[in-house]
Amino acid sequence: MDRKIVVTNRKFFHDYNSLEHYEAGLILSGSEVKSLRDGKASLQDSFARVEKGEMFVYNLHINPYSFSGHNSLQPKRKRKLLLHKKEIDKLFGKTTQKGFLLIPVEIYFNKDGLAKMTLALATRKKGPDKREMLKERDLERELRRDTSLKRR
Repeated sequence: MDRKIVVTNRKFFHDYNSLEHYEAGLILSGSEVKSLRDGKASLQDSFARVEKGEMFVYNLHINPYSFSGHNSLQPKRKRKLLLHKKEIDKLFGKTTQKGFLLIPVEIYFNKDGLAKMTLALATRKKGPDKREMLKERDLERELRRDTSLKRR
């Protein structure tokens, strides 16, 4: 595999319908990169937004690196994302429409050792959609259980 996944947003697949995925670079300080390599980050409640033609991620929690000096950064500060200008313009147009959100799905290091983030253009699942998804998952689980019992 050509990438090392650091953290994933597990609630994303339960709460949102994914429409499109984008890969974005992250601008981080050195101690934040070291903390990410230790896997000390959380995507819970994080989101991305376009401001003045630039993309930023909010509520991305990266724990301060334990061996850095006294000048540690805030764990939940806003961080700039690196995308092509055409992609930013396209996402700005889509997110201004009602119901569309930009949600971080995972953070990983690519084969060159650069920190990247997968963003998803998504819509929030409604109550009936969630119930239907849970029913389908339970049915699949029962089918797998039945087939495994028949093999024995």
